[in-house]
Amino acid sequence: MGDAASTKEDYLKVCAELEKVPDTGILAVLNSAVDDSFLDPIIEFDLFLHGNKQNERNEMYRRRLTDEDASILYKTLRSNTFVIGLDLGYNCIGDDGANLISQLLQETVCLQWLVLSYNDIGPAGGEAIAKGLQVNETLGKLRLNGNKIKNKGGMAIAGALQVNTMLEELDLGETDQEIESIIAMTTVLNLNNTLKSVNLNRPVLFTRQEETTVHVAKMLKVNVRLREIHLTHYDMRDFGAERLKENLTDNLTLTHLDLRSNNITRDGAKHLAILLKSNTPLEVLNLAYNRIEDDGAIALADALAAYNTNLTTLGICSNNIAGDGLCAVAKAMRSNGALHAVYIWGNKLEEAACRAFQDLLDGPVPRLDPSNTDVEPYIVDGVVYLARLSSPF
Repeated sequence: MGDAASTKEDYLKVCAELEKVPDTGILAVLNSAVDDSFLDPIIEFDLFLHGNKQNERNEMYRRRLTDEDASILYKTLRSNTFVIGLDLGYNCIGDDGANLISQLLQETVCLQWLVLSYNDIGPAGGEAIAKGLQVNETLGKLRLNGNKIKNKGGMAIAGALQVNTMLEELDLGETDQEIESIIAMTTVLNLNNTLKSVNLNRPVLFTRQEETTVHVAKMLKVNVRLREIHLTHYDMRDFGAERLKENLTDNLTLTHLDLRSNNITRDGAKHLAILLKSNTPLEVLNLAYNRIEDDGAIALADALAAYNTNLTTLGICSNNIAGDGLCAVAKAMRSNGALHAVYIWGNKLEEAACRAFQDLLDGPVPRLDPSNTDVEPYIVDGVVYLARLSSPF
């Protein structure tokens, strides 16, 4: 129960008791851990059973795990002290499997993180996971993104957070949350002093009044623990951006604000520029896939050039920004020593902007490291262009 060999032995024993053929993918991972232990004893282990990833020793993708496999894993790990992390993302685990995982959360003595992303867990499964969270005293990270736990499951998770004092990272992105569960979550976060990172991406909202944004903003004014929040696909507009500006001015902890894929225009960007001028602890601002245009980019650049010393990363991809706005951002980097990462692909990369970023990357005094942007300059017939690089945004 406390090393690789005993964990493998327990797994095989449970399979034999249930008269099930051991999964070759799970065995491959456990065998790898056993082999590695011969060279250097391992006392803690992260069990990666991700349905979309290859095993180190197998070129074929694994068979996706089901509720039956969840039952075997529960019986294998419930008293285990070796496995501290479990990745079950992109499998076929449903509500029955979620019930078993809930039991594991209630009985485990060492599990520190759990990934259940993009399985088949519904509202009942979300309630089951919430029940496990109510009594769990070990889990620090939980990812449920991509499971359609909906309003019912989200409300149950919010209720569990009223009593759970261990969870620090929670991902509920793309789980079809509705206005009631989002408001319940923000209400709980008014008092929760444990969570550091929350992902509430892409709720299903049937309103254009931005009630959820208002509640999130009010929560951020009083929350004293949260460091990172993701609010993509919120249909957030300039009104919502203004509410965030008003409330985040008093926030002394948030460092990462993700507002991708909303409907923020230049006026909303100007409100966020005012926020940057107040020099809050914010380090990462992601505005990719909005529509701030040149005026919005210039407002942000002005704030960064003269007032802000904390922001390190700015994402403004695909915002309909042309040469003037991009040149203003490039110029701001010259006077701002803190800003070291800027992502701009998807805008109107006119020659002036291309030259400005070429100078930042390859000029006499380079200011921007190639690993901290999503563009790379190249020259054709004396004209500078920018090619796309991979980007975290």
